Amino acid sequence: MDGEDTDIRTMRRDSDGEEDEEEEDNGTLLSWDAILPDELLQKVLSLLPIADIIKLGIVCKRWYEIVHSRPSLWTMMAPQKPWFLLSCFNDCVLSVRAYDPCLQQWHIFGFPGLEKSIWHASSSYGLVCLTNHEDRSRLLVSNPITRDWKRLPHVPGGSSPDYNALALSFDRRTRSYTVVFAKCTAHMPGNNHQWHFSIDIYKSTTQSWATLFAQDLGSWKGGDEGVVCDGVFYYLIHPNTEQRPHLVAFDLAKPPSTIQSLIREAVPAPCPLTCARLINLSDKLVMVGGGGWCNRLIKGLTIWELEDKRWREVTRMPVEMSTSLCTIRENFICCGAGDLVFIQCLGLPMALLTFNMRLKVWRTMNDPIQYFMARFLIRFFSGFCFEPRLDVTP
Repeated sequence: MDGEDTDIRTMRRDSDGEEDEEEEDNGTLLSWDAILPDELLQKVLSLLPIADIIKLGIVCKRWYEIVHSRPSLWTMMAPQKPWFLLSCFNDCVLSVRAYDPCLQQWHIFGFPGLEKSIWHASSSYGLVCLTNHEDRSRLLVSNPITRDWKRLPHVPGGSSPDYNALALSFDRRTRSYTVVFAKCTAHMPGNNHQWHFSIDIYKSTTQSWATLFAQDLGSWKGGDEGVVCDGVFYYLIHPNTEQRPHLVAFDLAKPPSTIQSLIREAVPAPCPLTCARLINLSDKLVMVGGGGWCNRLIKGLTIWELEDKRWREVTRMPVEMSTSLCTIRENFICCGAGDLVFIQCLGLPMALLTFNMRLKVWRTMNDPIQYFMARFLIRFFSGFCFEPRLDVTP
């Protein structure tokens, strides 16, 4: 379309169906979208990349209403490649960029309600749940594309656990969502041998929190990694004696009766890890992890997929990438959706990496974070990915 309407010339005809040459020059100009019903026009627009659809929303009032005011028309929209959103800020500047893998470019991104100190983020089918660094019980659910957002009630039980994990799950059948918030807190400050573990869930259908599980972990310690896959909340716990995390599976429909039953079924990581990230890729559980020569340093990454309660190695980061990868775990972000895994490391020449699980291909992307590092002293940066959609609301 190139930003212009395509005109169709209609000509009057006589009673015999022949063109009336005398009236030929008095034909009427009609815009092609004026004769299309909303559903058909929406179907045409849905074939475009999501970034172009948003831009077309400013063409005219009717197109704006179709793009922004009729979410039910977009329910049959094809799955979109996930976007990666990166926020960087210091004391006075907040900048947000979103990477679109379809167009392979970064967009300046406005995000109302975005906190300057995101601690955790979890996404599912177009929605994103965020929690604040200073008050981790304060949660926000948003659709970054439509910019609709909602503040959830505070998580019960206090705002500052030692460790917490956040997971969001959207049900396409009921058009509702569930937020899982796992907390692990030491019984006494400074006591690293006795931990209490609890899981609270928020359901959009009831608009309230409920505590599903609360028991002592004993000498096991919780962490900050959790994700929901096919109705099961997966969470990483750590023994005090080694650096090998273990995966526990918590069925949200049938919570376990004791923590011992969870630990007995725990799946150990294939090797000691400095850090590990859990990702839901099309309802398949994927773990990205790295090791190093100290407790905080990452050197190289490996991707595994859980199959029949065992970790299967999918790929290792190529040598030319892993030799450049050497960062502390606090500066490491990993997320994913669909077939794509995004890996973001602060301070690398190739700051944003992607891996396509279906094609088994690694790629490096130009990253705006280098620009901000050159101009500003970055105090905090965070990132997450999400599927851009127009048909979901928080």
